[in-house]
Amino acid sequence: MSLFLVRHAKAGKRKEWDGDDELRPLDKIGRLQAEAIALRLAGKAPGDLYSSRYLRCVQTLEPLAERLGTTVAVNDHLTEGADWGATVDWMTTLGDGSVLCSHGDVIPDVIAALERRGMDIAGDADWRKATVWVLERNGGDFVKAKVWSPPSVR
Repeated sequence: MSLFLVRHAKAGKRKEWDGDDELRPLDKIGRLQAEAIALRLAGKAPGDLYSSRYLRCVQTLEPLAERLGTTVAVNDHLTEGADWGATVDWMTTLGDGSVLCSHGDVIPDVIAALERRGMDIAGDADWRKATVWVLERNGGDFVKAKVWSPPSVR
């Protein structure tokens, strides 16, 4: 059983965005990354799709949702500043193949918490935008993780 934890694709620089940061969209490269992530995950027959309410996260999963004929559900456990403990607890309740999209502050805390609970990480951690963490479970316990590098797009 696996979950997929995605860091949102590229969305330009926060300091260059004039407006509510929750509304900052993916940039051109980010849209290409989102399409590449969708291609890779669609073949894995994912389950439900969950995202932070931030536009860039929702947009990261939209191409996958379109391919699967489903929608992206917004969940505050994935939003910037979310409590990592509550997020981990929530993740244990999700169905196999669920795909989650979150932020660069949430994902490292969640992975560290799972590692403290006994999850093994294969290879080096990668926190870049558009990475995908593949989290394997045995029952309710996360037992192994590996990270896919961001897709190469131009």
